[in-house]
Amino acid sequence: MDGFVALVTELIIEAGIEEGHIHHNTALELPGFFRPTKEWDLLVVRDSQLITALETKSQVGPSFGNNFNNRTEEAMGSALDLWTAFREGAFNKTIRPWLGYIFLLEDCDGSRRPVKVKEPHFKVFPEFVNASYAKRYELFCRKLVRERHYDASTFLLSDQQTGLKGKFTEPAGDLTFLQFAQSLAAHAARFSA
Repeated sequence: MDGFVALVTELIIEAGIEEGHIHHNTALELPGFFRPTKEWDLLVVRDSQLITALETKSQVGPSFGNNFNNRTEEAMGSALDLWTAFREGAFNKTIRPWLGYIFLLEDCDGSRRPVKVKEPHFKVFPEFVNASYAKRYELFCRKLVRERHYDASTFLLSDQQTGLKGKFTEPAGDLTFLQFAQSLAAHAARFSA
């Protein structure tokens, strides 16, 4: 995911934020509400205000099931912790930070195969019935934004051979990297030097 973090860093600089305000290798901790700190993948901090926080995650098979649950709980928990800390004045007075989530999934038979659901007591939401892990991650990224846990999210697929050369696909038109980048750049431009 380092390549995506580097690309996002370039976008933020092009939007007018000085590189000294962008943190992607060190000083990545933010105070939490439910835990002392959480380390993000990229932060923009200017004039003692949090401007941007970015989380990037990827998953390569074979145990998509266990990892899916861990990744979703982690992303939701991180957002809840950040927004609660923000509400309590942990890092900003009034400026609402921009929160982004990038997810890259291995494109393979295991990620694209339909997965059964267990419904011993209640029916699951219909969109999850026979949905592959790729579809579940797409739904998850979309719901993170629709529920306003994150300002933007992008969902990418890449196979092991072409992924090493930087190739990926975007299965959902509303979760493209371009839309993600445009949202981020517009927010960053508000705080340009």
